[in-house]
Amino acid sequence: MAFVVIMPKQGQSVESCIITEWNKKKGDPVKKGEILFAYETDKASFEEEAAVDGTLLDLFYETGDEVPVLTNVCVIGIPGEPTDAFRPGGAKAEIIGIKETIEIIEPGGSIETKGTSPISQSSGSGAISPRAKNLAEKEGIQLDGLTGSGPGGRIIEQDVKAVIDSHPKTTPLAKMIAGEEQLQPASTGSGLGGSVKAKDLTAPNPIYANDFEIKKLSNMRKLIAKAMHQSLQNSAQLTHHLGADARRMLELRRKVKKANDNGYPVNITLNDMVCFAVVKALRKFPQANAHFLGDSVKYFSKIHLGIAVDTDRGLMVPAIRNADDLSIQGLSNQMREIAASCRKGAINPELLSSEAASFTVSNLGNYGVEMFTPVINLPQVGILGVNTIVPRPKDLGDGAYGFVPYIGLSLTYDHQALDGGEATRFLKQIATEIENLEFEL
Repeated sequence: MAFVVIMPKQGQSVESCIITEWNKKKGDPVKKGEILFAYETDKASFEEEAAVDGTLLDLFYETGDEVPVLTNVCVIGIPGEPTDAFRPGGAKAEIIGIKETIEIIEPGGSIETKGTSPISQSSGSGAISPRAKNLAEKEGIQLDGLTGSGPGGRIIEQDVKAVIDSHPKTTPLAKMIAGEEQLQPASTGSGLGGSVKAKDLTAPNPIYANDFEIKKLSNMRKLIAKAMHQSLQNSAQLTHHLGADARRMLELRRKVKKANDNGYPVNITLNDMVCFAVVKALRKFPQANAHFLGDSVKYFSKIHLGIAVDTDRGLMVPAIRNADDLSIQGLSNQMREIAASCRKGAINPELLSSEAASFTVSNLGNYGVEMFTPVINLPQVGILGVNTIVPRPKDLGDGAYGFVPYIGLSLTYDHQALDGGEATRFLKQIATEIENLEFEL
């Protein structure tokens, strides 16, 4: 009896996953416990094991496909068992790397199979699938020098779509001329909204024909780009910048280092101190500890702090739940553990949901960034950007001025949910908490 493998549901907020690698191919024998395929959510990676012995009868999706959770992915069973009944949405129109069938409809209405021909998987960058070729001709796209993502460098339809997305819009006449005369569109056209017109087409320059490379975005980069674009489209974002006197924080950091040398177990960093100060400020400004829902605002009684973590796979923003219940030592330990889980790809997907955190902190100070505009992780109403420490002049009293270390703070907030005065007072409170930070070692 055939056994259907479905895409697992990784957490309540995950609606789809992307297949990143197949470890088995159609027709391969499968043992229980063997890895069938790897997949990822927007931030975490997983592997799906076979639950039964058998043969991998059919694969319904390819590497790179985004699959809704609880959808049939493949079938394991005995060779010869039918699988069409399990295929989601019916049979696929084109299966890359297997075969193409040319069908001719006779006058009587019957369908005759003219023949089948294997698709070459080793023809190199010159090979192109029929659908990709038709789309390129229709859109007037020149594919010279493009290496495809299909087997053996074969150019497939999604590669052509990537090139189309990277080019400005082109008028129908320009598309036709580009295809007939092998011309290329300019980077910016003279038409409405920068669209390319026929007069903007140019002949390819062989000297510079290979001075660029088009690479497909990673699955995570696509998801991050989509989220950032939606954030800017669906909110009224404004950023305020303020500096906080960092002398107290630097003095505490020196004490922590000395205590570590004497066996103190927690290495409390400057970022830990800033996040601790943010938590204290959020207690006093609960209107910033909220989600904007369009016609209402959700105010949280607990503080769930999101922290931006840079990983090899991209930026992740896990949430530290109930951060207001933690001492600075506990917060430091939680931040270290959750960052390590992100870098290993073992983070709980539920903690990566934008709804999991009530406010986010993103620190670029280690990179020497003096000022930036962080983008809100919707539906949160705010995010704090932490900048590097720089010396600035300050009135020390009695007419004396001196250079004092200041840490830059950049608060981006949704003006739909917060007024400018509220946001300014909240940002000032964060600075005050930093300047008056106290904790015991």
